[in-house]
Amino acid sequence: MKAYTIVLADDHAMMREGIRKLIDAVENLEVVGEVGDGLALLNLLKKRSPDMVILDISMPGMRGLEAAGEIKALSPDIHVLILSMHKSEEFLSMALAAGVRGYLLKEDSGDELLIAIDRIRNGGTYLSRKLASEFPEAIISICRGNHETPGNPLTPRERHVLQLIAEGHTDRRISEKLCISVRTVHRHHANIRNKLDLRRTAELVRYAIAHGYLDDLQ
Repeated sequence: MKAYTIVLADDHAMMREGIRKLIDAVENLEVVGEVGDGLALLNLLKKRSPDMVILDISMPGMRGLEAAGEIKALSPDIHVLILSMHKSEEFLSMALAAGVRGYLLKEDSGDELLIAIDRIRNGGTYLSRKLASEFPEAIISICRGNHETPGNPLTPRERHVLQLIAEGHTDRRISEKLCISVRTVHRHHANIRNKLDLRRTAELVRYAIAHGYLDDLQ
C-alpha cells in the first residue's frame, strides 16, 4: 500500500518531534516535511504535495486558519487537520469554513491523533472527542459530514453574500467581488440577519457551515 504522506506545521520543534515519532511508528504513514510557520508551509507545498498537513492554528508568519484557506486554494486535494489549544466554537466554525477535515486539541492523546488521521485518510472528518459534547448538534453534524439542509430562506444572492461573510471578507471586499455597491451589500447583510434572526458574525458563520451553503457555492 502506498504511504500516506504528511507535512507537520507547528512553530514548536518539540511538538513536531513528538508527532513525527508517533506517526513514523505506524506502517504506511510517512512524515515528508516539517515547517515552523505558515509562509514556509506554503513555499513547501509549491514544491511537493502531501496527502495531509497537520497544522497548528497559531503560527508566526501566517496563522493556521489563513494558511488552511491558502492550502485549499493551492491544492484542494490536500487534507488539513488542525491542532489547536482553542476550545472556542468560533475557532472551529472558522476552521470548517476554511475547509479543514479535522480539528483536534493539543491536549488530546496521540492515539486520538492516529484515529483522526485514519478517519480523514478514508474520506471522513474528525472532531476532538472533548469538543463533541460541548458544541451544538448543527456543528457536530457538519463535522461528521452531514450537510443536509432542511430549508433555504435566503435568495441565491444572499447565500453568496453569506458565503463571503463566512469566509471573512469585509463588506467593501464583497462589493468588489460581486460588482455591487457597499450600500447594497449592507442591505443584503441586514436581510440575512433578519431572515435568520442572527446578529453576530460568528452566528452567521456557524449557520453557513451547518446548512451547507459554503459547499453548495464552491
